[in-house]
Amino acid sequence: MDGETHKTEFAATGGEKLAAALELPRLGEGEAPRAYALFAHCFSCSKDIKAAREIARALRAQGFAVLRFDFTGLGASEGDFANTNFSSNVDDLVRAADFMRDEFEAPGIIIGHSLGGAAAIVAAGRIPEIRGVAVIGAPAEADHVALQIGEQRAEIEEKGVATVRLAGRPFTIKKQFLDDLASQNVLDCAARLKKPLLVMHAPLDQTVGVENATKIFVAARHPKSFVSLDTADHLLSDAADARYAAGVLAAWAARYIEPEAGRTGAPAGERAHTPASGASPITSLPDAPPGGAAARLDGAGVIGAKALTAAVSFDGRPFVIDAKPEEGGAGLGPNPTRVVEGALAACAVMTMRMYADRKGWDVAAMEARVRRADSEDDHAPHVLEKEIRLKGDLTDEQRARLLEIADKCPVHRMLTGGVAVNSRIG
Repeated sequence: MDGETHKTEFAATGGEKLAAALELPRLGEGEAPRAYALFAHCFSCSKDIKAAREIARALRAQGFAVLRFDFTGLGASEGDFANTNFSSNVDDLVRAADFMRDEFEAPGIIIGHSLGGAAAIVAAGRIPEIRGVAVIGAPAEADHVALQIGEQRAEIEEKGVATVRLAGRPFTIKKQFLDDLASQNVLDCAARLKKPLLVMHAPLDQTVGVENATKIFVAARHPKSFVSLDTADHLLSDAADARYAAGVLAAWAARYIEPEAGRTGAPAGERAHTPASGASPITSLPDAPPGGAAARLDGAGVIGAKALTAAVSFDGRPFVIDAKPEEGGAGLGPNPTRVVEGALAACAVMTMRMYADRKGWDVAAMEARVRRADSEDDHAPHVLEKEIRLKGDLTDEQRARLLEIADKCPVHRMLTGGVAVNSRIG
């Protein structure tokens, strides 16, 4: 599968125009890319460095759309490099994701090379649609890049600015750049990532030692993977190494994006999402606030002419909530109160699992069943009955303790403690 490279641009936070290239796979009518990916290049490099170009195009050949761009002040992008820093690189990545969301589709994967990898780890927490993070030759600490400045670091500290040659080119670096690097904590962000992470590193990397990969891998939570790039150099100068990295990336990413395969080629905001029940696709997904949920009904409904079938977005993930046919719905999804019951059941088993794992208890499986007690009105607030089922080598005391823990989950406490809902017209 081949494709095309489309030149484009978008605005940085400060208004500068950032030059970008979107790699689009060649697809059949009605088809869409397997996923959209965002690529962050290495320090003082550009979107057109061999590694960025080869990886993006190799992913394109496997059905992924990839946006690579020049950070502010680099390559063909506007702005003064001297006024940029690690934080502004992270901001550029977030703006790139905003651009993709508005014009195409938000990135599901973020890929970073070298310092771009460290920036990708930090930026991923600010892009809710990201489902996987991959880093190549990334430093575990942002200020690792200060090692490339060498003896001129003292001059920068003393005079506030100096001209430094990097990869044979002069760059003006100010003290604010070093101060910003020192204020970052990439490993803390890796620990809080809560997204699948792929760490790729060459054992012979002379620029960023492989021990950095170890630190990132140890800090991150599962699911996480490490792949050695064998004899590759830091910049993946050999195109074969870049293509190998892309092949690994595609295989890894497929595990986390394939459940959403089979989408139509509709524009962003109108892309079809099919609910698990096999019902008709949602044709209009609401824009959920980061860390929140949103539901939408358009006129006669978002699924055909089903007036009560609501499209719901949980942090950008699609869902359908409906009413029974006898209530005027189409039965294409659970009704709102059933969703609450499901949330209570899921929260119970998740909380029990975290507690059991911390204690080292042998629990092979756990299940929570929630239903409303009988009532003439299915939607009236009344008693919820929750049954916990446990499989494993547990004592009676451990089982009783897990029942207590299930009742301490956040959803249980929300429902039983009373919730104030502040409503307003947006």
